[in-house]
Amino acid sequence: MSGVILAGGANKRFGGKTKSNIIVGEETIISRIIFIITDLFGEKIIVTNKPEEFQGFTQCKVIADHYLKAGPLGGIHAALRSASGDAIFVFAGDMPFLDKKIIEGQINEFNRSEYDVLIPRIGKLTEPLHAIYRKSVLDDIERFLTEGKNRAVRAFLHELNTGYFQVPDTEPNRSAFTNINSPADISGLKF
Repeated sequence: MSGVILAGGANKRFGGKTKSNIIVGEETIISRIIFIITDLFGEKIIVTNKPEEFQGFTQCKVIADHYLKAGPLGGIHAALRSASGDAIFVFAGDMPFLDKKIIEGQINEFNRSEYDVLIPRIGKLTEPLHAIYRKSVLDDIERFLTEGKNRAVRAFLHELNTGYFQVPDTEPNRSAFTNINSPADISGLKF
């Protein structure tokens, strides 16, 4: 299984600055993510359309989307095409508080299952950009991206054997799925 960081997107609310390169708690979000996942995955992939911004991360393979302007699903597709293993664990590049224990639990659940995709769920909330995708869904993603106008990850998941990894609803667990969507989100963070 490869660890994948989706570091693309228009980042309009940040004036075009790549969110994964925003400094949170004295280091970039992507540095925080790599620190958490480095022991868990032999192969680490950064998907971006600004590869020059990630040249310093020599421990990672840096790749670009094949389908441009396809959102996160385009990044997942690119990672599946590039990954050497049978599955990828996808992380949004704007999640500074990933929890290693949750990730390990999700990997263990996936390895015991036959799901195409395994997504964490806290209560009724799900996070498809903290999810494991089997490489066998690559053809399905390509078909979905080329045949339809809807490129939403959640719409695509309805076509697959999708499972849910139940995570207890606690404040620390909710924090693990925090996304940075605007500069205001940074000011409210607790370290």
